[in-house]
Amino acid sequence: MPEKLKYILLLSICVLTQAAFAQSPTNPNYPGGPQRLNTRPDTGRVGQKLTDDQMLDTIRSRQERKRDTVVFNAKFIRVTNERLLNDSTQLFPLDTGLTNFQNYSPLNQPRSPRIYLGNTGLDERPLLFEPSRTIGFDAGLHTLDAYLLGPQDINYYRARVPYTQLYLVGVTGRTEQLFKLLHTQNINKQLNIGFKLNYIGSQGFYSSNSTLAQNVSDVNAAAFAWYESKNKRYNLLGNLIYNNLKAPETGSILDDSIYVTGTIDKTTQPVRLPNTYENWKEGGFYLKQSYYIGRIDSVKKGSSANTNILPTQRVSYTLNYDTRKYNFLQNDADSYNVFPDYYFSSNYARDSLTVAHLQNEFSYSFYLRSKAVKFVKNEMKLDVGLSQDYYHYTQYVTDTTLNQYGSKVNLPERVQEKSFQDITLKAKFSYRFSDRIALDGNFRQIAAGRDFGDFLYDAKLTLAGGNKAGKIIFEGYSQSSSPPLAYTDWISDHFIFHDSFHSQKTTSVSFNYINNALKLDLKAEYFLITDYLYFAAQTNGIDAHPVQVDGAINLLKVSFGKTFAWRKWHFEDFLVYQKTDYQSTLRTPEFYNYSSLYYKTLLFSVLYSNIGIDVRYNSEYVAPSYAPGLGQFYNGANVTFSSYPIATVYLKATLQRTNFFIMYDYANQGVFSKGFYTVNRYPQMDHLLKIGVSWSFYN
Repeated sequence: MPEKLKYILLLSICVLTQAAFAQSPTNPNYPGGPQRLNTRPDTGRVGQKLTDDQMLDTIRSRQERKRDTVVFNAKFIRVTNERLLNDSTQLFPLDTGLTNFQNYSPLNQPRSPRIYLGNTGLDERPLLFEPSRTIGFDAGLHTLDAYLLGPQDINYYRARVPYTQLYLVGVTGRTEQLFKLLHTQNINKQLNIGFKLNYIGSQGFYSSNSTLAQNVSDVNAAAFAWYESKNKRYNLLGNLIYNNLKAPETGSILDDSIYVTGTIDKTTQPVRLPNTYENWKEGGFYLKQSYYIGRIDSVKKGSSANTNILPTQRVSYTLNYDTRKYNFLQNDADSYNVFPDYYFSSNYARDSLTVAHLQNEFSYSFYLRSKAVKFVKNEMKLDVGLSQDYYHYTQYVTDTTLNQYGSKVNLPERVQEKSFQDITLKAKFSYRFSDRIALDGNFRQIAAGRDFGDFLYDAKLTLAGGNKAGKIIFEGYSQSSSPPLAYTDWISDHFIFHDSFHSQKTTSVSFNYINNALKLDLKAEYFLITDYLYFAAQTNGIDAHPVQVDGAINLLKVSFGKTFAWRKWHFEDFLVYQKTDYQSTLRTPEFYNYSSLYYKTLLFSVLYSNIGIDVRYNSEYVAPSYAPGLGQFYNGANVTFSSYPIATVYLKATLQRTNFFIMYDYANQGVFSKGFYTVNRYPQMDHLLKIGVSWSFYN
């Protein structure tokens, strides 16, 4: 009845409006008068008079079309990645929230902080103890890993509408810029394609205005595709990846007392190597195909878009090929003794290492579960696989020689080349007793090849007691990994190593309690490391060289995270305590804390905003040094810097499809000290005003 009254009311308005227009003059220049859009004679039924019922039908259809108007937003986009597609087809909503939005830099993630050489794009390593869990061949160069884009970093989408995201961070002055572009769309229901582009540019405070070699310039690009057949049995993931990272190797500034000499123009501070830099280049192709055999189960989570596809058997094949080239380009005379020695040229170096990697991996998965699945329980899963990894590496230096005219020229010289392969056996086992108890095992063993004997065995038990009780995870792993190439066979202009070391072995057990209702997580980890490998130098020396610890290293790491909320106030805290009997060797702080206090509010009735402050602090530790030309952090001079809190104030907000932040980084500079170090001789950046914006487009 209310709907009928509404249509009658609309019809009455139309009739009254028609009567009103009937009283208006026919002069076309009359304001608001009728405008003739088509002067041709009417030959159709346009002028036919509608009955009252027809008029009601017309109004009703217009109202229904208005109600059916679709406003596209993040709900039309689903996202996944390779890890989530390993066991089943899982899709999740797009994250467009403000959580951690201000922590855009890969160097300042709250739970994985890094130490680095001064600004974004320069060499880095973890501040806390974070052991690698990889086995097999390793070149041993990782100081720019945080800026690389790999196949494991690619997300895949199911987009009912084209989706584009633009992300930009700008810093006042010329110190740092970051840009990201992502676009994806479904060609049809089965095929999704897309591409992404990342760019980092930074110049720092101690860079000369006229020296382009001191600029950071990082570019990542990727094209990706995901195809799923109509019957949900066949999946194909593919991507093409390109990385080009350029980072200056300045050898630090000359003034070691930069924070006690008063007010200075930092852009005029000379560095030891103003035109020297490193350049990493990588190109790769990744293709993974999987096919589900036998019965296919599914679990619906809300709408059909959130349906998880659960296979009973699966076969998969992965092809991965990439080539990575590590370049070091010295264009300066070593006037300040940055390098310990030179073997080919003192003023000019072109060191390079090129590693080509081809991987073929086959796997078979078997699932055993009941047919009725509201949630998966009493499920057993077994994965078995075999991976063949073929490697070819070459290393070049530049040597000075005489050409046919008797003049000195610099020519590349190949100093080593080698090809080999590894055969790795892989197996995963899991048994889910119910939705509250699960047991998982992961086993990898290199059965043949250069790195024969490497292994990683991992086991995990999960006990869940409901949302309020939380869950407990017990985990343990044992690992043995061969020494990296940079430790055993390295030939460059300034460093040559031919050493033999034992495989490094790591054993770890951990306890993890997670309670989402209380927003709390607690984790305790114990590590036992034998034959630990690292770089060191003689007392107060710069002759960095690989060293292996004869004894065993014990380390205890306890981390605690908690979020508190009171009305519109929120407080997040993450604490880490580390204790080891080799503190001077690992060179990591005992205590680390990240805190964030913010106030949630609605500004100007449109901006969903967080106004807050982040504070980071770590206890004092013996700072590592850095070796240009080798690309390694090493234990050099026993220098310990004072440590004070670093505070950042910010405003972050959402306006429709746009997220943005304005923050003042290192806002408390000058309160406790004029600046700070995390690596010996490399001062960190000063206080900065930073602005970041993220736009999302659905069309």
